[in-house]
Amino acid sequence: MADRIIGRLLDSDVPLEPGAIRAAATAMIPEEAPLAGPDLVTDVVDALTGLGPIEQLLRQPDITDVLVNGPSEVWVERSGRLERVPISFADDAAIVAAVERVVAPLGLRIDRASPALDARLPDGSRLHAVIPPAAVDGPILAIRRFSPAVTDLDDLVAAGGVDEAGATLLRASVRERMNLLVAGGTGAGKTTLLNVLSQEIGGDERIVTVEDAAELRLSGHVVRLEARPPNAEGAGEVTVRTLLRHALRLRPDRIVVGEVRGAEALDMIQAMNTGHDGSMSTIHANGPEEALWRLESLAAMADASVPADTLRSQIRAAIGRVVFVTRRQGVRRVSAIVDVTATGVEEVYAC
Repeated sequence: MADRIIGRLLDSDVPLEPGAIRAAATAMIPEEAPLAGPDLVTDVVDALTGLGPIEQLLRQPDITDVLVNGPSEVWVERSGRLERVPISFADDAAIVAAVERVVAPLGLRIDRASPALDARLPDGSRLHAVIPPAAVDGPILAIRRFSPAVTDLDDLVAAGGVDEAGATLLRASVRERMNLLVAGGTGAGKTTLLNVLSQEIGGDERIVTVEDAAELRLSGHVVRLEARPPNAEGAGEVTVRTLLRHALRLRPDRIVVGEVRGAEALDMIQAMNTGHDGSMSTIHANGPEEALWRLESLAAMADASVPADTLRSQIRAAIGRVVFVTRRQGVRRVSAIVDVTATGVEEVYAC
């Protein structure tokens, strides 16, 4: 039934816009499927404007990740645990077509010449897709949901992400304008914690955010900058490093970098050392000390001529505290907070 309605809509002059398609499909149902319910209209709209059968998963607030390993293998992470769901695509081409639908308005493309892409969906979720020949067994799709469930430190305490002592320490860190580096593994809740910490910034401060994909949801006087990959012609790329340099000229009181993963680390360190105290960022690492080592390695990518001991001194002068977050058995929590000193790190909180 859905295929018949989709075929008629594609043959018509109805604009491929959700509202127009919903109205047209609703008008067709009495003729094509008089016994069908309202879910059929939703299925048609999803098939023509969204990610097809997995759109229904993106509407469920308890799902944090959607993973597609081919047409007939779809997984979700729910409450910190992976589970397979009985949802499938028609074939490999249907997955690729779904990705093309949602990234085309962003000026992005995916094909055999460019078989991988990152994109941000309208709700803030991150989408990563890889197709053949880079993906050996067929198209792969991973969507990391943006979840606003935890909005401040009180919510984080209530959710078991940190205890009262840790929350007090984090609140003081922000209000005392310490430069903070949030570290942890993939899916540990780094961006969520960065959002939470940012809520403690005073409303009279001007914040400039720099992100690869805009996920931060800050209130107050906020200016948001987002990186952009090259377009279909290979032009128009705007890197995080470029945006960091622009951010310095936008009169920020604080700079919040969504994540450092490349040579922009050096620019962030220099910004923190030149009057922009109270700035924050995240980094992938296995522990607090490892976070500083990785930050040093990333900064060295920008300028290999800077002596290692000089770079290390700049990092220890720039970063005030490292907050380490973990995910164990589906629970995300702050496991350690360390002060960065001239000689190393000193643990001030552990859980």
